Amino acid sequence: MATVRFGNKRFKVPGSPAMRRVTGAALVGGGVLGFLPVLGFWMLPLGVVVLSVDSHPVRRVRRRTEVWWGRRRNGRDERFGG
Repeated sequence: MATVRFGNKRFKVPGSPAMRRVTGAALVGGGVLGFLPVLGFWMLPLGVVVLSVDSHPVRRVRRRTEVWWGRRRNGRDERFGG
């Protein structure tokens, strides 16, 4: 069974690639509707992480964002000469 890391936690995702795509798409869809009471905006990044297991373009964007966020947290944003 595949696992994904979200923050400091690991989550198990379905073993079937089709189920991972359905789960990821459902989480992204729920994240877009995050203003509703039951759903939340936390679902959007989690859906992208689940989709990145099988999709190379999504994985590339997720990885770039992860690296950017890590540099920003450590105060080494190279865009501003840091």
